[in-house]
Amino acid sequence: MNPSTIRAQSPANGGGEIYRLACLEIRGGNHTAVFHAELPGLNAWVSCRPLEPATSGGDLYYMSVCSQGSISRVTIADVSGHGEQVSVVAQRLRDGLREYADQWDQSALIRRLNDGFLRGAVVGKFATAFFLSHYAATGELLFTNAGHLPPLWYHAASRQWTLMEDTEPEPRAIVDLPLGMIPGTAYRQNAARLAHGDVLLLYTDGMNESEDPRGEQLGIARLLELARGVPISSAEAAGEALVAAVANYRGSAAPGDDETVVALRCNVSPSL
Repeated sequence: MNPSTIRAQSPANGGGEIYRLACLEIRGGNHTAVFHAELPGLNAWVSCRPLEPATSGGDLYYMSVCSQGSISRVTIADVSGHGEQVSVVAQRLRDGLREYADQWDQSALIRRLNDGFLRGAVVGKFATAFFLSHYAATGELLFTNAGHLPPLWYHAASRQWTLMEDTEPEPRAIVDLPLGMIPGTAYRQNAARLAHGDVLLLYTDGMNESEDPRGEQLGIARLLELARGVPISSAEAAGEALVAAVANYRGSAAPGDDETVVALRCNVSPSL
């Protein structure tokens, strides 16, 4: 595969059409979608399901590749509200990702997005978000969590699932709040490394806040338990199985919110 392109397959016509995105092109949005893609060093699968009957919602997801074809960026966000306000936020996020696509450091991007929520058309709105940059040559990850839910991480070497959380909490500092809460909020960048066969499952709160017919919420701990039963042979297999497991937990109960999952699987053995 050309490392500077993303190949995405759409289910719209039975899965036959292959999309090839050019460098710096952004793929994503907040509309109903199910597709898989290939990024440098990663296989990806996306499922975005706005709460019916709407066809677009407050969940956003984006993927991009830098112009040198070595750094992939994956973002998932959950914006307060729906409709036109979410569309404004989606456009600002898309613009920010395009402007900073070539930068490994995410701090300027996140500062811009936080400031954007605090002025203009999105005033009074906020969003949780998770930003991830992956360098295919080494497997290095740079991630920032702006008040979002921690991704589920399968470690192929130990065959264990954990939550992807930062390892150096600063309980007294006002950091990592959702975007649009406080001007000048500090956002920490955390480093990790993916190994061949590792899987990440990013999701929005429509997943962990799903309720069974008795009204009992699933919760993150049980979502992690469900992940331990999904296949890890591909991003698509893991993502589809997690979505199905949550639907099975709900049973006859209807979804209560938008549901988005972005599954990633490392498909290279990085050099150290």
